[in-house]
Amino acid sequence: MNRLSILIYHRVLPRPDPLLPSLPDARRFDRHMAILQRCFNVLPMAAALRGLQQQCLPPRAAIITFDDGYADNATCALPILQQHGLHATFFIASGYLDGGQMWNDDVIAHARRGGMPPQALDQLLLQLKYLPFEVRLRAARALAPPRNGDLMMTTAQVQALAAAGMTIGAHTHRHPILAAVPDDEALADIRQGKAVLEALIQAPVTTFAYPNGRPGADYRQRHVEMVREAGFEAAFSTVPGVAYAGSDVHQLPRFTPWEPDRLRFLVRLLLQRRVAR
Repeated sequence: MNRLSILIYHRVLPRPDPLLPSLPDARRFDRHMAILQRCFNVLPMAAALRGLQQQCLPPRAAIITFDDGYADNATCALPILQQHGLHATFFIASGYLDGGQMWNDDVIAHARRGGMPPQALDQLLLQLKYLPFEVRLRAARALAPPRNGDLMMTTAQVQALAAAGMTIGAHTHRHPILAAVPDDEALADIRQGKAVLEALIQAPVTTFAYPNGRPGADYRQRHVEMVREAGFEAAFSTVPGVAYAGSDVHQLPRFTPWEPDRLRFLVRLLLQRRVAR
């Protein structure tokens, strides 16, 4: 079988956070990586894409991806990946490097300050998510306390990931929902994210992840064409599933492993592959 499991993470926290229970902490992430190392063939991005297209993937092939560009990807996730000898791809929203903060993290900071429960936070994030980009930004900024400035990666951390052999991918510059902004803005954001990262790492950036990543709601077919025309060889959605030889290489599926324990995590991985048959 020529199938590829593609996992998506966003953050790896130093310790569990009651406000963000779905995010793995370092201990849970370490358990995930131990299972992947033991039970799957985790490939670098380029090798995985080549094997997928040439129909020569090894059994239980998988790749690990991260979205957004949080600093804990470099400080927490990278050492664990290296400990297990695993490769990952980091899709980075370049506009938030060196002290930036995305709108959702402004809202999370507001929720934390006010003692908001996780369910209420989720509802507030959903209410704001599909507002026009600038309206959403202003609303989130109005809620937020002063920023700490170290939530997202620095340029040095991006360069260190690349130097460690990890793949750097693009995730636009400002992380807009592409379907919610004018086409000229969407195209400029796609191109700018690629250009900024290529200048940072002095190497081609050939893979892309759609912000939010749901076709129809978050991006449309015209955005797929923009990504292709910008020179990306592959792009990734957040549609759950497993990639195979017939998959659209510019809309490859990924899934988020929410499971907190080893057994359920492994079962989830195996079920994803079974459903794809």
